[in-house]
Amino acid sequence: MTVRIGYAAGAFDLFHVGHLNILRHARDNCDLLIAGVVSDEMLHQVKGVDPFIPTSERADIVRGIRFVDHVHIETVPNKLDVWREVGFTHFFKGDDWRGTEKGDRLEREFAKVGVEVVYFPYTVHTSSTQLRRALEVASSDRELVRSESA
Repeated sequence: MTVRIGYAAGAFDLFHVGHLNILRHARDNCDLLIAGVVSDEMLHQVKGVDPFIPTSERADIVRGIRFVDHVHIETVPNKLDVWREVGFTHFFKGDDWRGTEKGDRLEREFAKVGVEVVYFPYTVHTSSTQLRRALEVASSDRELVRSESA
């Protein structure tokens, strides 16, 4: 019997139900689940985003999820390089990547090394981007109130 080693990567910043859903679905589709937590440096380099929660704390949060067997801190931008470090057989991603240029490229690259890309439903009603925007609005509103009362 072949062991299915799953890999689900993300920033996991502002952890929410969408993150939990991906990890839950991933665990249901593999024998061993490794969660990749993208480092602060990689988030800044690749997405131009600085996380609210530092890498080590995000890794601790994800490590505490019962579906997760191991946590890997991603320090390189290329997922094939991550595969070389980790050795997974299945790569899990939200279906918002399906049919996109990035998703298609990922599928082609992983197919060459025998890794299957599996998509799960993206949780549309909650995302880190939406949470980040809400926090920015709340922060700017708070600053406006402070400046008006000064």
